[in-house]
Amino acid sequence: MSLQTWLRRARRSLLATGTTAVLTATLIAGTETASHAATQGPCDLYASGGTPCVAAHSTTRALYGAYGGALYQVRRASDGATKDIGVLSAGGYANAAAQDAFCGTATCVITVIYDQSGKGNHLTQAPGGGAAPGPDNLAPATAAPVTVAGHKAYGVYVAAGTGYRNNNTRGIAVGDQPEGMYAVLDGSHFGGGCCFDYGNAETNNLDTGNGHMEAIYFGDSTIWGTGTGQGPWVMADLENGLFSGVNPGYNANNPSVSHRFLTAIVKGAPNLWAIKAGNAQSGALSTYYSGPRPNVPGYNPMHKEGAIILGIGGDNSKSSSGTFYEGVMTSGYPSDATENAVQANITAANYRTATITSSALTPGARVSLRASTPCCTGSYLRHNADSTVAISPITSASPAADKSDATWIVRAGLANSSCLSFESAAARGQYLRHFDHRLRTAASDNTALFNQDATFCLQAGHSGQGYSFQSANYPNRFLRHFEYTGYLAGDGVGGHTWDNVAYWAEDTSWLTAQPWS
Repeated sequence: MSLQTWLRRARRSLLATGTTAVLTATLIAGTETASHAATQGPCDLYASGGTPCVAAHSTTRALYGAYGGALYQVRRASDGATKDIGVLSAGGYANAAAQDAFCGTATCVITVIYDQSGKGNHLTQAPGGGAAPGPDNLAPATAAPVTVAGHKAYGVYVAAGTGYRNNNTRGIAVGDQPEGMYAVLDGSHFGGGCCFDYGNAETNNLDTGNGHMEAIYFGDSTIWGTGTGQGPWVMADLENGLFSGVNPGYNANNPSVSHRFLTAIVKGAPNLWAIKAGNAQSGALSTYYSGPRPNVPGYNPMHKEGAIILGIGGDNSKSSSGTFYEGVMTSGYPSDATENAVQANITAANYRTATITSSALTPGARVSLRASTPCCTGSYLRHNADSTVAISPITSASPAADKSDATWIVRAGLANSSCLSFESAAARGQYLRHFDHRLRTAASDNTALFNQDATFCLQAGHSGQGYSFQSANYPNRFLRHFEYTGYLAGDGVGGHTWDNVAYWAEDTSWLTAQPWS
């Protein structure tokens, strides 16, 4: 394509989305110098490809080179006050320091995820729907810390029961109109319930039939569709079906994914749709499916309604989990070239896992771990005489043996020195480990399996308080108390009673306390 042709198309695309002449000039200048081109965001690339963004959501960065507004809003639990969190500079990264200063030690939740497209398609607390009552929970503001281009930022940590929605949108595809969407997600945080989605859904919070949705799904549900391996998979939620390809059920071209940061894409047009995904930190996208609509009645033509959902299914099915960093929806079916450019922009953003530290959890320190669930704030993680692990109340009047059993010595992770292991202060040489999903203490046998079972990686508390401890060998499972017993539990993952989604975020969040002995 010649430069003149490209510029004409770019001008038409920008004018069609109401972009100012200033941005047009910036885009044109960007063809001349690499420094200007580097300021483009994903939505600038979609616009130049003729498929402009009609919704653009992110809590980590601006998705347009000229965007300088608010990314999201947080609410402080202590007094109900709210604050908009913007970018450090136009086209830049979230001002996480402003959130930290506002929230302080108080718990904050994300109340609004602003739409950067200018169409007002903001995401707010989802109401109840046909599958579950509401309103849904709001995501804790500090549970998904990351760095983007070296800048601290926070993602949207969706535990089961959490959800965002907008039923009154502008510009989102309806009926069989073409659209595209991408999301950057945490590839290690997923669930098997229905449904962790981002995309187009019903406007009445009900299941209104086949083809009334078109959304990105991420998880390891096997109810409707699967790919190869054990999951998780990127699939399309088209309502009454999670599709991994043209056929219901298993499709061999859709692989399990394991990227820590994942780019997921779904797009659709009349009797045409595609699934793509890739590592959001490096490399290209892979196409898992591209072709005709599913060979099931109701999906050709589609009956999209134009609502936007995050973290839930179209009828407010909210039993799954995931973490969202950024995503957009477009008008029109994006080209492969445009999506390749967007993927390059995402990898250049340099998403990285944030390092979580605590002075109370440095190797060699003694610590007691206190439950944060409202039922049990006076209870501490301890081991019993039979080596099982539970929580129980500990006070200054408790017997010395109980205090000792509730005290742990922090060690560098036996399987990963950047993570942690916990040695019993009362029974030296005995370590906290999981075995058959139960927590217990045992002497190290120096095997790789024991070392992995006894290693836990520190994360920000899922509830917005304290810390959560991720299993080194089962990364979607965490230390949890359930009915006063210690387990390694997933957020609805695994199908066991201790994986119950109720209070999962609270039960997996622990407060550090002065050691009892």
